[in-house]
Amino acid sequence: MTRQHIVFLTGAGISAESGLSTFRGKDGLWTNEEWVRLASTDALYNDTQRCLDFYNFRRKQLAETEPNEAHLLLAKLEKDYDVTIITQNVDNLHERAGSTHVIHLHGELSKVCSMNNRTTCVKDYPLTTPIMVGDKADDGSQMRPYIVMFGEYVDSMNVAVDYVSKADIFVVIGTSLKVYPAAGFINYVHPEVPKFVINPSDMEQCVRLGFTHIKKNATEGVKILLETLKEL
Repeated sequence: MTRQHIVFLTGAGISAESGLSTFRGKDGLWTNEEWVRLASTDALYNDTQRCLDFYNFRRKQLAETEPNEAHLLLAKLEKDYDVTIITQNVDNLHERAGSTHVIHLHGELSKVCSMNNRTTCVKDYPLTTPIMVGDKADDGSQMRPYIVMFGEYVDSMNVAVDYVSKADIFVVIGTSLKVYPAAGFINYVHPEVPKFVINPSDMEQCVRLGFTHIKKNATEGVKILLETLKEL
């Protein structure tokens, strides 16, 4: 019997239960205008150490954070399904929970790259080691976080869209879908495919497209989803 392919799109809501801040919620990171500036290419090139320090803070915070039950439950699904996780998150909690196929749309805090070209000299880097002005990438340029900053292009979109369009089951967890290009993913799901959205907030744009709305936080919502999957 062919294993069904479940594709998940996850956002900050799934990592919030581990203690990481959301981005666009009431107390989200991007409600602070200075943090928005520090997460931009303008700060990267013109205020480099402060930009790096902003990410050093986030990297240290991630080092002190553990995957939560929702992350672990998604990883366990690989026993019975082919699972692809497309995440807007830059943490590595999916991988640390055991998920083996994760596509990061916005980069990864646990990696560094070249300031000359974000797609080159990518490698793992200890979360507890600060990135400083003068630290060199393998090509001799300034080292920087492997993150898609404001002002940069999301270069994994085409790969992600391909997975979404071929999904047997599609699930959105913990994202408001207010930010493009990721918000457009829901338009690429095959109309006949079972579709779910797990979010305690209203998700009218998904409901209009035939998504079943599980109006819970990530962990409780995933538990309900697992029971529903048994009936498909």
